[in-house]
Amino acid sequence: MPNRFLAKPDKSGKAAARPGTAGRSAVVVGGGISGLIAARDLAGAGISVTVLEAADRFGGCVGGHEVAGIRLDSGAESFATRSTAVPELINELGLADAVVLPNPGGSWLQLPAEDLPSGAQRMPASGILGIPADPRDPDIVRALGRVGAARAALDKVLPVGSLNRRESMSLGELVRTRMGEAVLRRLVAPVVGGVYSSDPDALDVDSVAPGLRAAVARHGSLAAAAGALRAAAPAGSAVAGLRGGMGTLTDALVRDLEKTGVRLLTGTRAEALVRGDAGWQVRVTDGSGTQELDADAVVVASDGPAAVDLMSQALPEVSSYRPSPGPGVALVTLVVDLPELDAMPRGTGVLVAREVQGVDAKALTHATAKWQWLAESTGPGTHVMRLSYGRALSADDAAAGPSQVDRADEDLFRQAVADASALLQVTIGTDDVVGWDVVRWVGALPSAAVGHKDRVAGVRAAVAEVPGLEAVGAWLAGTGLAAVTADTRSRMAGLSQALLRV
Repeated sequence: MPNRFLAKPDKSGKAAARPGTAGRSAVVVGGGISGLIAARDLAGAGISVTVLEAADRFGGCVGGHEVAGIRLDSGAESFATRSTAVPELINELGLADAVVLPNPGGSWLQLPAEDLPSGAQRMPASGILGIPADPRDPDIVRALGRVGAARAALDKVLPVGSLNRRESMSLGELVRTRMGEAVLRRLVAPVVGGVYSSDPDALDVDSVAPGLRAAVARHGSLAAAAGALRAAAPAGSAVAGLRGGMGTLTDALVRDLEKTGVRLLTGTRAEALVRGDAGWQVRVTDGSGTQELDADAVVVASDGPAAVDLMSQALPEVSSYRPSPGPGVALVTLVVDLPELDAMPRGTGVLVAREVQGVDAKALTHATAKWQWLAESTGPGTHVMRLSYGRALSADDAAAGPSQVDRADEDLFRQAVADASALLQVTIGTDDVVGWDVVRWVGALPSAAVGHKDRVAGVRAAVAEVPGLEAVGAWLAGTGLAAVTADTRSRMAGLSQALLRV
């Protein structure tokens, strides 16, 4: 997309405010979903906005690509419905009629053969993140084995102790201490690997499951806490999607921003940020060279490491809170012509335990089994599968890029075909594949290592002391479109009020 929305600066070097605005201006650094939402809400308050995106397209992990002539999601494919944040945004953008729910059949869990004779079972119902609300449930007992289920049941009588007084704790430590190794390895780790591409022992429980520790102290057990948090959520499907894919959300946001006159610049990188007496100056580079943009406010909506690097130029104290890059992920999409898959042999997909031999994928989504709109568009016999690769190797090297992500596209393609055959128990040959693509997200999932909650608090406190500066994004709000949307909109409401009071 060309830089056609850049307004010429006036004689002072400041981009001229558009007619009808409040005479205040803001630069949003980063054109991912949080940056686009931030720009929309600021523009809605009458503020003149410029969005800077270093890549050649907007949306970040919420986008699309074409495989075998089919428009598909290249990143996120759904959003959590246990928050009103995303549905409200979707309604505002006129996409309410496009909201669709997934097939209720659910996913499967792939365990090592020694843990489960068949190797796979339907994913047991749980409280949150695979933590069972009732360890005595038959599906839970089947996944854990009788010994593992008996150990998990001890959670009900174990004292809570100092659990809630610890400054920080990993999700793995909490689950292992309360319910034992079987719950951690067979239920929690596959779910966490699929969502966060990380090991539960590397994740800060307060970052990935806010309120869980407090709920354990309040209810007396991890099972009761998980059940209470699940019950507190609105009824209905936990996730929803959009007909045509989640990339349509990015498309709608961009159209809305164009209509309101927001300046959208791709291929434009923010290199420096300076705070002056009259506001902010952002030095940017693009294909034509370097220029300076002046603004009353700056919203930094880039990934964690890049955001801290940029802000520390004007706010040196945030440099000590620089997070490690999150784990890399490779997503392999296969479009196959194979009528045998019409039976949906593993429901909507499979979560894979780390210990499963011979399968490198951490998860497989059978997209045409999960989304009816997609199955209708492809027709019988044609199926879309998404296999994801890459997770932190251990708690000690959680930030290291997993080796699978660095493999050549052709190698990953062949691995994906083999993994899909093993997980779905249907022989798939390369001749059955009518189209495929590999999309890599390097550091797309934010680091949520132990202590991350304190890092976020430190950044928030430092930024709050500086007028006209705000930072948003998944590395601060948490993984998931719902968390990012709610946090971004809340912070833009505050920033707008502050700007318009001046």
